[in-house]
Parts: sequence; C-alpha cells; structure tokens
Amino acid sequence: MHEKAKTRKQTGTFLIEGKRELELALKGGYKLQTVLFCSELIHEDKLPYLEPSVELIQINKEVYQKLAYRDTTEGILGIAFCQSLELSDLKLPKNPLILVAESPEKPGNIGAMLRTADAAGIDAVIIADPKTDLYNPNVVRSSVGGLFTNQIATGTSAEVIAFLKHNNIAIYSATLQNSTPYFSPDYQKPTALVVGTEATGLTQIWRNASDQNIIIPMQGALDSMNVSVAAAILLFEAKRQRNFK
Repeated sequence: MHEKAKTRKQTGTFLIEGKRELELALKGGYKLQTVLFCSELIHEDKLPYLEPSVELIQINKEVYQKLAYRDTTEGILGIAFCQSLELSDLKLPKNPLILVAESPEKPGNIGAMLRTADAAGIDAVIIADPKTDLYNPNVVRSSVGGLFTNQIATGTSAEVIAFLKHNNIAIYSATLQNSTPYFSPDYQKPTALVVGTEATGLTQIWRNASDQNIIIPMQGALDSMNVSVAAAILLFEAKRQRNFK
C-alpha cells in the first residue's frame, strides 16, 4: 500500500487515508476503486456513502496499522483513481486568481500551499515543471484534503506561461531582480502569483515572462522564507485587494 510513483502512474490510482480526506475526495469528484476499513476503529455504518462499484474490504487492526501512514486516522483507507491535471481541464472564472509554483520538491511545502490556496479560496493552483508526484502520500497527508478542494494542474513552465498569456492573466513573479514590493501592484484583475524554490528562486523563463516582478521585503538577517509562507502572504494580499470576494 505504501506505493511508489511508478506504481501510481502504472495503475492510475493512489492511496487516501482518513474519513475526512475520503469525504473531501468524493466531494471533489474523485472516484474510488477500493475502500479498506478496520471495524475495530470504525463501524461500517459510519463509512462515507460509496457507489456500488467500490470494493469494500474489512481488515483487522494489525493489518490496518501496517498499511496506514498515520497512527491517528479513523481506520479507513481508500484507493482512488487519479484525476487529469491538464491545464486545459481548468475551469476559470472571468477574473481568476491563481497560484503558480515552479518545481516545488518538498511534499510538505506542496501540501501547505494547497491548504493556503483552499483557505484563500483562490481559483486554481498550477505546478510548473513538477519535481514531485502530486499523488505522493506525503502530499496527500500534508494537504489535509487540500489536494481535493482545489483545482490543480501541471505543465512545463513554457506551457503554463503560454496558458496564462492566452487567457490574459497577468503574471507577478516573486523574485529579487527588478522587483517592486508585493503590496504595490493591482491584483484585482486576472492574476497569477508565481513562486519558486527557496534554494534558487524562479528561473529566468519566469522573470522574462513576468508582467511585474514582486518582492516581500525582509526585515531580518535572513534573505529568504519558506515558499508556502511566501505564497500565503502574496495570496492574502491579493484577496485583501479583492475584499475577500
């Protein structure tokens, strides 16, 4: 059950752990293949509603503990079918607010950004040049269901930039070079806020494509912050300007 990315790609499935996460996945349109539950931890009548096509398997506590990543889950695991992450599948409103993250590697950071995106109620999260499988169990776990509550797409940086330009979405790249303070631009129009890795920042392609480079002024001795924290600052500034509509 602790499956690898290659296996997930071959089967088109991934693991979801926890009743709340399964409920959010179902609400987000994910289809389940199999549900395993431990009756010592959760009674069958407490399971989420499942389509008749879903295989339901009862397991004992010893087996469940070997399969589960977390000690505190409610005794339920699901094997779900992966969804398409194509840019063309995104359904955007007339005035979208989008977070773009270039090549985030740490699953915890990806999960935290998805939680922030959900909290801010933005329209989509796009991962450019992904280095980590979004259906990695650590992403699923650290997003606390945010993987299922956000519209998500992936693509190369060139593809993402072309998509944003085609849809007349302004690009604001968080980078040190030729930047203005992040609170200066007007984010009330169609906007993509772009963040890079903590180690190297955004690559040149994003600096070139940017309508305006932006920077979060640093007050201390360090010259960088966690990428998920930076994303949160930028997104909530955009939401403040939009009066949290």
